[in-house]
Amino acid sequence: MLELVLANLKVRPFRTLISVIGVALGVVLVVLFTGLARGMTNEMAKRAANWKAEIVFTRAGSMDLTSSNLNVSTAYVEKLNQIDGVESTVAVGRYITPSTKGRFGIQQLDGVDWQPFAAMNGMQLVEGREPKANDEVILDQRQMTDDKLKLGDSIDLFGNKKYKVVGVFTPPSGSRIKMSLAAMQDVLEQPGKCTYILVKLRNGADVDAVAARINEALPGNKVNLTRDLVIDAQERIPALNTFLKILVGLGAFVSTIFVLLSMYTTVTERRKEIGILKSLGASKAFIIRAIEGEAFMIGVFGVILGLIVAFAASFGIGRAFELAFEFSSGWVGTAIFIAIGGSLFGALYPAWRASAIDPVEVMANE
Repeated sequence: MLELVLANLKVRPFRTLISVIGVALGVVLVVLFTGLARGMTNEMAKRAANWKAEIVFTRAGSMDLTSSNLNVSTAYVEKLNQIDGVESTVAVGRYITPSTKGRFGIQQLDGVDWQPFAAMNGMQLVEGREPKANDEVILDQRQMTDDKLKLGDSIDLFGNKKYKVVGVFTPPSGSRIKMSLAAMQDVLEQPGKCTYILVKLRNGADVDAVAARINEALPGNKVNLTRDLVIDAQERIPALNTFLKILVGLGAFVSTIFVLLSMYTTVTERRKEIGILKSLGASKAFIIRAIEGEAFMIGVFGVILGLIVAFAASFGIGRAFELAFEFSSGWVGTAIFIAIGGSLFGALYPAWRASAIDPVEVMANE
């Protein structure tokens, strides 16, 4: 059977190649884009949790990766400092905006009081100074390289407002672009507000016990433990899951349609061959297995080609645009399943038509 299947595929190499490319396209859609989505969101989540603070005090929904709310009063800073076990606190404002300069994704801006924020999280300026005026920002080293900036240059934020780059910080933590909290409050017209408050505990303090005391003293808010923040970022962005499901459906559709059209055309052109096989005693089941076998091999070759293209493209895109890719064995398995499953499903109707061919009628007409 395998020899027959491979021989049939070799007879029409161009059509076989087109079918394989169609299946590979579905694999690339799923593997490449899910890898890009996971890589970008997980990198953002890890940077957002790269803090020395053990607790993040906020409101429900504010820590979602797509949230730009400044809905936490900075008055909580003093109240948190009074709770037993708390050493220091820092209020942080966060604003999410679509990425600029044609990049894929989103851009995050942080508003912080630099000195206490840097002291808490072990950060430092490697060039320049901290932002003081409302039109000044500091960037991490990668952002400076990506945007080809130097100290004194200006960047556009919040639409078309220009901000002067006055410093470069390291290591990366949270946003790659930081301004003073007062500047962010001013531009967003949210005085006395922030997105979350970082809470650093005294040495030896029990994190869970302090979190419980905060919940008791300041009910109605949300207390996150920093150790729990680095989770699968897809769980924190509902729209991302919807996007990935659409990609999977599109991949399955592409694979199915390509194989369906290819196998249908193949059966139409091979009526005489199929008629001869049936006249020699080939059963309907044999014909169906032969057609489905061709579809299965097309699916396998499509998976191999698709994975090669996806991994090669991720390497090239990552080097060219410094985008992070994170491939999941679950999504790769899903891509393989929909490619081969879609191929087999797409060949069902052509296989059924082939098995129903009347050898007498075919031989008489041919």
